[in-house]
Amino acid sequence: MPHIVVKCFPGRTKEQKELCAKRIAEAVEQTLGCKSTSISVAIKDIREEDWKDEVWTKEIVADKDFLFKNPGYTCD
Repeated sequence: MPHIVVKCFPGRTKEQKELCAKRIAEAVEQTLGCKSTSISVAIKDIREEDWKDEVWTKEIVADKDFLFKNPGYTCD
């Protein structure tokens, strides 16, 4: 039952988000062997000024041991 949450800056259309969610679900289905009916994908807009507190500190730094793809930037 994978649930994927994508966080990004605002500005993407509903259509872009739907296509992104579809492609992520397809990749998860193919690579992890999950049924598509078991996969959910959420896309949340996070304002740029909130990124460091809401995403960088709480999720990227705090969960660094679980990251399989690290970002190529820092928020130091």
